[in-house]
Amino acid sequence: MEWSMIIPWLIVILFVIGYIAIATEHNLKVDKTVPALVMAAVLWTLLSMAFKAGWINVIDAEGHIYTYLDGESAEEGFKNILLHHLAKISEILIFLVGAMTIVELIDLHRGFEIIKLKIHTDSRRKLLWIIGILAFFLSAVIDNLTATIVLITLLRKLIYDNKSRIWYASMIVIAANAGGAWSPIGDVTTTMLWIAHKTSVLGLIEHVIAPSLINFFIPMFIVSRFSVFNGKLNHIDENGEKKIERLELLLSSKTMLIVGLTSIVMVPVFKVITHLPPYMGMMLALGIVWLVSELVHPEEDFSAERKHLYSAHKALSRIEMSSILFFLGILLAVATLESLVWGKIPVDGQMVDANSLQYLAYKLSQILPNEEVLIILLGMLSAIIDNVPLVAATMSMFSWPEDHVFWHQIAYSAGTGGSMLIIGSAAGVAAMGMEKIEFFWYLKRISWLAFLGFISGFVTFWLESMLA
Repeated sequence: MEWSMIIPWLIVILFVIGYIAIATEHNLKVDKTVPALVMAAVLWTLLSMAFKAGWINVIDAEGHIYTYLDGESAEEGFKNILLHHLAKISEILIFLVGAMTIVELIDLHRGFEIIKLKIHTDSRRKLLWIIGILAFFLSAVIDNLTATIVLITLLRKLIYDNKSRIWYASMIVIAANAGGAWSPIGDVTTTMLWIAHKTSVLGLIEHVIAPSLINFFIPMFIVSRFSVFNGKLNHIDENGEKKIERLELLLSSKTMLIVGLTSIVMVPVFKVITHLPPYMGMMLALGIVWLVSELVHPEEDFSAERKHLYSAHKALSRIEMSSILFFLGILLAVATLESLVWGKIPVDGQMVDANSLQYLAYKLSQILPNEEVLIILLGMLSAIIDNVPLVAATMSMFSWPEDHVFWHQIAYSAGTGGSMLIIGSAAGVAAMGMEKIEFFWYLKRISWLAFLGFISGFVTFWLESMLA
């Protein structure tokens, strides 16, 4: 067998091995960032060496084919392909770093404590709906992961029985994932689709909010009938003593909450007005929030020695850089598949060269009855493996125009499908870690609810298309 046939399959096999390592990080006890970074470096090294040996050809985003026999122009073309992918990925990473820093700044100034103070109820069922609605809409602004962390922290100040609290935490996961699916800043995958011009802000909201609401409402309505949500909250701790949490705000709490959330919400507006990439709006938002954090006085007797406790430098030290590096690794790894010429597919009556992901899309279209089946399968897969590379691959496989229903369904499927397993989304993993939710407990009691919501959302899509 020739190297020209071995190398493409070797790249795919190594990608699959890296993917399995990412999906089984809990079993391997190795952070998923490690296999993601190693996989990206190994795949690009193999791609480069095979290209220079003349065993494979590469293709850029415009469909230009480069073979090493072309000489210096080919090598320059290969470098430009890598730089192109790095540039597109950097847009996402800069955006995420900005958003995460703003959220951490709000948290440092205890801005989220204001939301906690607004909840006045002793009813378990009423609290469930309040927390769920908060998760749904808050995740659309500060992303589903952050919303989950903030609200579970809130739950700990309201519910002292862990057996009851894990029910609330599990429903927060479903609500937060549903809320993040209809917002361009609510989930990493929707951000990716927005930045890549697959969806617009208004298009995403208009077409995905109804399925997301159904995805949220169906499980919430069913679970609110369960006995665990009957009666009043119990403010007795494990020692039998009445426990009342006292939340203390800073002088800057309200200011930072308003300025921070407003700045994030204005990022899509900035893009619509200026037509600049979203990361430019996020850089402006971060600059404004950073400036305000320098000017406000969090405490009455605020001294220079305590300034670092509320500074942007402190916020930057708290953001999850491991997540940023994971996105870098996995997206660069997917980019190798997007750059590798695999075979020819028919386009407008002619056979043209296609990358491996386009070739896979062509083969799937021949096997599956329609693309909606593929989208549902994608959602189910996202409960098992990370949805970021799944969406990245899908974006490279299909070339539908901006705001095509396909992209709206992809945003919904990838964003909400992960709720079917506790390890299927970043929000779920966070809840699992914070509340020690067992995998099989969630599988037995919550997964079927998440599945009902997931399918109900797709029924809503179909009803919308019939009525359109």
